[in-house]
Amino acid sequence: MSQPLRLGIAGLGTVGTGVVKIVRQKANLLSMRAGRPIEITAVSARSRSKDRGININNYAWEDDPVVLAQRDDVDVFVELMGGSDGPAKAATEAAIGAGKDVVTANKALLAHHGQALALSAEEAGRVIRFEAAVAGGIPVIKALTEGLAGNDITRVMGVMNGTCNYILTRMQSAGLPYEEVFEEANQLGYLEADPTLDVGGIDAGHKLSLLAAIAFGTQVDFHAVELEGIERITIQDIHHAADLGFRIKLLGVCQMTGRGLEQRMSPCLVPAESPLGQLEGGTNMCVLEGDMVEQVVLRGPGAGEGPTASAVMGDVMDIARGFRVSTFGMPATELNAAKPAQAVTPAPYYLRISLDDKPGALAKVAKALGEAGVSIDRMRQVRHDDATAPVLIVTHKTTRAALDEALAHMAGLDVIAETPVALRIEMV
Repeated sequence: MSQPLRLGIAGLGTVGTGVVKIVRQKANLLSMRAGRPIEITAVSARSRSKDRGININNYAWEDDPVVLAQRDDVDVFVELMGGSDGPAKAATEAAIGAGKDVVTANKALLAHHGQALALSAEEAGRVIRFEAAVAGGIPVIKALTEGLAGNDITRVMGVMNGTCNYILTRMQSAGLPYEEVFEEANQLGYLEADPTLDVGGIDAGHKLSLLAAIAFGTQVDFHAVELEGIERITIQDIHHAADLGFRIKLLGVCQMTGRGLEQRMSPCLVPAESPLGQLEGGTNMCVLEGDMVEQVVLRGPGAGEGPTASAVMGDVMDIARGFRVSTFGMPATELNAAKPAQAVTPAPYYLRISLDDKPGALAKVAKALGEAGVSIDRMRQVRHDDATAPVLIVTHKTTRAALDEALAHMAGLDVIAETPVALRIEMV
């Protein structure tokens, strides 16, 4: 019989526990599919005594994940601790230095240090696999690096944070305000310890930067991602968008333009009848567009024990079979630093503006838009009972730069009651 592939798992939270369960419960199936047994030899976590619902007494225990990563009886270091620095980074570097392959679910680590880690791994003849870092159980990394390898990718977009999608769809279905649904999501355990990672778009921005690197053959550049969270979305915006035939999603989009690589993660309006518009709850969706395949839509669970552990095991199985691919689909030495481009592709925009209810207010707004070269497609004044008048505007296609110029003009007007909300409309 072939020698077993021996795993050292650092991090026994939700995902790590799921991986242990798969290795135990599906040992025969994994062995037949991989052509060799898959075994866990050692583990590491913050607490050895925590009740995880699984027995870990048969595995060697290491308090220090760096020591685990360097053990002679570990072939693949499975990093499931999380965090862009600290123990996760130190242990991953140690594993590569000790000649181990690495499987990780850590999008923050790769978004901040992916290029350096990829260079180190490839110099050492090792691989880093990270299917579980993006979109949970959806095999989007494999789709880009393998299934669509014969395509020039033209655009990647998607809903990549299930918590934000849950909040936005729950607001719509229940008619509840953002603050109430946010607290509900927190009570259900959907939010990160630092909620801004979710609702601020940071978590999804990490994922988008990884997809962009693979899709366009560039170095990971998370700092070039334009980030805007969902904190300012109101139940009124949800209702107004629905009246216009749209739904609001935290949408990631990356595409190569004549001016450079555009990467943005922001709330957008999408057609209600589109696949993205119909996406409910914590589900994720990735839309991949290539010159040969046109459009591929991948939909599935974006988080959770089973889906994410499934993605981890997919990577483990590839290593067990001897399949090896560069971290970002091509040698790290061939990845170029992309020139960042900020929202250069024109699009229509939804504007919600609260005006002081006095004569001439609307005319001043229209003038500010016109002077910036932004034309109005549709405009509606919402019925109101107080001294401020909500106005909804849908523009014709324009650049974000022109819109920002108009918004800057508006900021100096004496009729604006609060900062306007501006959301891009993506026709997908």
